[in-house]
Amino acid sequence: MPHPEEKRFAGLLNEELHALQHTAKLRRFLAGQTIFRAGDPGDGFYLVESGRVIISAAIGSNESRPLAMVGPGEFFGEMALLDEAPRSATATAELETKTYCIGREELLALLEQRPHLALHLIREFSQRVRALNRKYIDEVLQAERLAMVGRFARTIVHDFKNPLNVIGLAAELAGMDEATPEMRSHAQTRIARQVDRMTNMLNELLDFTRNTSHKLVLANVNYAEYVSALSEELATEIKERGMRLIVEKPLPAVIVQVEPQRLSRLFYNLVNNAVEEMPPGGTVTIRARVEDGKLVNEVEDTGRGIAPEIAARLFEPFATHGKQNGTGLGLSICKKIVEDHEGNISARSEPGRGATFVFTLPLTQADS
Repeated sequence: MPHPEEKRFAGLLNEELHALQHTAKLRRFLAGQTIFRAGDPGDGFYLVESGRVIISAAIGSNESRPLAMVGPGEFFGEMALLDEAPRSATATAELETKTYCIGREELLALLEQRPHLALHLIREFSQRVRALNRKYIDEVLQAERLAMVGRFARTIVHDFKNPLNVIGLAAELAGMDEATPEMRSHAQTRIARQVDRMTNMLNELLDFTRNTSHKLVLANVNYAEYVSALSEELATEIKERGMRLIVEKPLPAVIVQVEPQRLSRLFYNLVNNAVEEMPPGGTVTIRARVEDGKLVNEVEDTGRGIAPEIAARLFEPFATHGKQNGTGLGLSICKKIVEDHEGNISARSEPGRGATFVFTLPLTQADS
């Protein structure tokens, strides 16, 4: 049996080990040899004399993951022995290993005679479970971090697709031999506007990932003029995707204090969200009115409506349903933009009859 002074466990098990000398079985295993497999009956409680044992569990059908490493003076195989259930994991000798195997009846008799040993084993079990919990939590957190990186990467690819298409078309137009100086100037303006849009998208996404409040850089904007200009770009963009944009006029000619770049991101997100929900030929309608000292904006589509499964989580990050290319961040970013402007956003829908997103913006005192 192991020399007491050499083993971490020996001081507590000295008498017990001597008592078990005549029943414990010395077993030798070559490096790589399986000691027992998951699903095997619990044949004994193992103490490692020398070498090292890997405890692993199956992940899927063809993959296993190490759970613990057991060295000299440590034990394994106790759970199946105590609860009389099949082995829940596989034990493999990493190195040439010697173990002592103690049968179930001998172990139970020893625990009955020496309660302090049972207490020590329970403490060891608890520490092992805690260690496994920590390992599991660390792995889950790491997996979530990797998944988050993937989601944000998909968001960037998804959001950049439309601006890059516009840039490509504008560059193609500017490069045509028959393009007039006016056409080239217009194309240059469109390219510059889309580059600014992409920069703002990245900044918005970075703010979102940091979970920090965005400090608004407000400007007094004539709402009617602003939306009319923005809608021209939006109409061109969604027309290329087989959709139509309608702006109900007259728009309220009121002054709002907003950050123009972020407000345009809000409209782009809502309109593109609508386009993704509609078959070709669909229509997006923008309308606005002044009500109770606020500017009430509506973006309505003729799509399939909001799925009941997602209605309660619509503005939560990564909430998406039935979209092949959606990232689940667009509406949560919309919510953040509106709330940063001290407004509110909501949605209403009837399945199969489209959806309407409503957001409010505060008016300046002169217009409220």
